[in-house]
Amino acid sequence: MPAHYRNLVKYLGISGLRAGAKPEPSMLKYVYVALAFLALTSTASEARSFRTMSQAPGCNVTMPCDFSTSQTNQSFVQAQQHRRVLQQSRLDYGRQDVAQGDVASARTVSGRRPSGCPRSFCGCGASLRVFGRIVPELNLAANWLRFPRTAPAPGMVAARHGHVFVLEQHVAGDTWMAYDANSGGHTTRIHARSLRGYTVVNPRAA
Repeated sequence: MPAHYRNLVKYLGISGLRAGAKPEPSMLKYVYVALAFLALTSTASEARSFRTMSQAPGCNVTMPCDFSTSQTNQSFVQAQQHRRVLQQSRLDYGRQDVAQGDVASARTVSGRRPSGCPRSFCGCGASLRVFGRIVPELNLAANWLRFPRTAPAPGMVAARHGHVFVLEQHVAGDTWMAYDANSGGHTTRIHARSLRGYTVVNPRAA
């Protein structure tokens, strides 16, 4: 019998039970209650000891540890973070390559209006690039829209009412290096242009 049980028995005066003394019913009731209380407290104490031994350092009430999922969740989070870092690195690297390519390839072809072209010479410059000669009816940018529509490709033309340019090389997405006559300041440039708002046509399909 544990020491605290023996002390309780002595305190309640029931040590005489071993000598054959007959206990009072009221005394037995107190003994049963006390023993039940000791059994409950002993079980709770053992459970607390087990949790303390099995719990990792640093785990407490305010910061509990869930050993069933913590390691799995941590590995999953680390994998997700690593994947995002790799994706961002690839994206940044691709953007850097495109930007460097644009800078290396972009250049001014001419800083003046081609001879024989009107003041607004984007259509005239495009016909010189595509056909090697001036096609008067194509001086008007909107007239390029009469050609059949097609998918973007080198040598095709992007046109809209008011401007036109010739596709040279694909950069990324809807961005192309373009031969862009009268692209600002009466200058002809080869630089990156977006196709948004433009219709791509095939001037050689007519």
